[in-house]
Amino acid sequence: KKKSRKYFPLSFFGSISWIAGFSYLMVWWAHQVGETIGITEEIMGLTILAAGTSIPDLITSVIVARKGLGDMAVSSSVGSNIFDITVGLPLPWLLHAFINNFSPIIVSSNGLFCAIVLLFIMLLFVILSIGACKWKMNKILGLIMFILYVVFLVVSVLLEQKTIECPVTVGSL
Repeated sequence: KKKSRKYFPLSFFGSISWIAGFSYLMVWWAHQVGETIGITEEIMGLTILAAGTSIPDLITSVIVARKGLGDMAVSSSVGSNIFDITVGLPLPWLLHAFINNFSPIIVSSNGLFCAIVLLFIMLLFVILSIGACKWKMNKILGLIMFILYVVFLVVSVLLEQKTIECPVTVGSL
């Protein structure tokens, strides 16, 4: 409706505000649940929060893929993660820097370097898996992707719990 178009900026920023509010609550609830049952923040982030924030991507990808637009489904998933890494992480840090006189933010994570290397290795395996399935989305590729995710999750959790020691630590970079 042409009459309602003038309200789109208000609607857009209202939607962003709702998303921000619920995101804050989701992180707070995950922290409280993790603290109550004895799960660290890192593990909650790798599991519960990661799954919770990926549900909208999953729903979007399924809807688009069922319409026969598999390329769009994959591109949406990749694009949203690139956006998260290049905008979602730096923007809050930048705001924090402006508010706190550009004081540095200490990032503490066991095996951060190894987790990043693991992420690139997983990306390589994903590309190889897609190639092995002749660039077609099928049940075998879905199973391979699920197995790759479980492997990534297990190794990441083991790195965070220091069951597997990362030879390079953040402090020694």
